[in-house]
Amino acid sequence: MARPTTEIGLLLYPGVQWAAVLGLTDLCELANRMSVRQAGDRANRLRVSHWRLDAPAAAPVRVHDSLPGQDGVPAALVLPPSLEEPIAPAVAEPLAQWLRARHGEGATLASICAGAFLLGETGLLAGRQVTTHWAYQERFEQRFPQARLDVDRLIIDDGDIVTAGGSMAWTDLGLTLVGRFLGPTLMMDTARMLIVDPPRRDQRHYSAFAPRLQHGDAAVLKVQHWLQATGAKDIALADLAARAKLEERTLLRRFQKATGMTTTEYCQRLRVGRASEMLQFGRLPVDRIAWEVGYGDTGAFRKVFTRIVGLTPGEYRRRFGAG
Repeated sequence: MARPTTEIGLLLYPGVQWAAVLGLTDLCELANRMSVRQAGDRANRLRVSHWRLDAPAAAPVRVHDSLPGQDGVPAALVLPPSLEEPIAPAVAEPLAQWLRARHGEGATLASICAGAFLLGETGLLAGRQVTTHWAYQERFEQRFPQARLDVDRLIIDDGDIVTAGGSMAWTDLGLTLVGRFLGPTLMMDTARMLIVDPPRRDQRHYSAFAPRLQHGDAAVLKVQHWLQATGAKDIALADLAARAKLEERTLLRRFQKATGMTTTEYCQRLRVGRASEMLQFGRLPVDRIAWEVGYGDTGAFRKVFTRIVGLTPGEYRRRFGAG
């Protein structure tokens, strides 16, 4: 029986940094070997593909596949760093159009360093918190003023959009994807073997919420993307159903089938994920954070946070606060 695989695609756009492409490919292969060593024939594996636009009018095609002969589409598409100036809008347009379509089908999009400029050309970063290399801050803000840029962060995992800062942050991004698709234990083991710091410092309590996106239900996926972009602050069932163009009862049934969660559980996890980042990297008081992520009742926020994370907001900040 073939082992389950999850495909990670790397986009070879003009000027791409090959050290990052090959490094990510090797990192995933190392994670695969460790997975097989631990689980044998039952091991989950990562399939790494490279994609390139061979003609301006055509869509990118696979030019490398670590497990050729298998069907499927990438669960994540990575835009590596570049050795040249950030990609120009005219050069980026055909690639951005293709990336928008893949994102609309459920693929997570990820960028490293200057790869964020190609990601920005998709138009998907409006209102999203993202990062890139600090040296690109002014140019990025000029080109994508609606994105919420934070160059102090090395990696920002926003569910269906993941961004990493400097060009060597491909290790952090690679480990984040290993953690998402193979599990936090394999991620920690891979980091240990490479002798690099893991992008997160623990497993159960502190891993980011990674929503299930490749379920094939376009109506539910549309709601998920909207919730991710808005921080799940407006979760009235009637509004969600209107966005999905479904009856409310139909949406509830299909949403749980597609994501494994009710709409309420899903929104709680999105909000708690945002709150965790604010507790870790900011200094706002807990009641203000509760308000910022959509809770008018601080007591209700504390209860939900503690149930999901396993720590109170104050305990989480004391243990993981960046300052």
